[in-house]
Amino acid sequence: MNTYQTEQLETLRLVRQELAVCGAEDLLQLKTKITEYLAFRTQVAAFLKTHFQSICTDKCYQNRLSACCSKDGIITFFADVVVNVLASGLEELAQMERTILAPANDFKCIYLTAEGCRWRIKPIVCEFFLCDEAENKVFGHDAQARKCWEEFSALKKTFNWPDRTVLFETIEHEFMARGCRSPLMYLHNSPGLVRIRRRREERHKQ
Repeated sequence: MNTYQTEQLETLRLVRQELAVCGAEDLLQLKTKITEYLAFRTQVAAFLKTHFQSICTDKCYQNRLSACCSKDGIITFFADVVVNVLASGLEELAQMERTILAPANDFKCIYLTAEGCRWRIKPIVCEFFLCDEAENKVFGHDAQARKCWEEFSALKKTFNWPDRTVLFETIEHEFMARGCRSPLMYLHNSPGLVRIRRRREERHKQ
């Protein structure tokens, strides 16, 4: 396996193992914390299905052109993995591990199979990737759809952009407190995101 596959597999197994020994009360609290986020993702998925599914499937997925679905091209946050594990069944997660170990296609993302994406709740970066051509085709004649997408994009930041305390950061922090470490903990590892967190903390001290 390459480095990307190793990071993905190790993080998935880490989260599964940690949640498997998590107490019932802690598990319930964690599931409660992601309720609002899951509702948000349901709304976004419905919007994309209505406005973009036919365009993206025909133009990119079936024709192997998609930049967002290119091999090893998906950025996954640690919280993406946690949310997906919480929302998925055991067999789904077992299939996900098998897919990481033996990707079906050399020309696409390792998570893509003949049945589609292995993620039940796709990484937020994937969900919000729209190429210029697709955006122009939809938003060029539907100003209301553009406005709705802009609102979704702004709301997305309230979950993963650490200029305030956000869900993705909280999830990382909780697992770090349990002794877990992963290269996918970008809210604590990425220099750019760490700088944003530090500026936020400095503002609070003033």
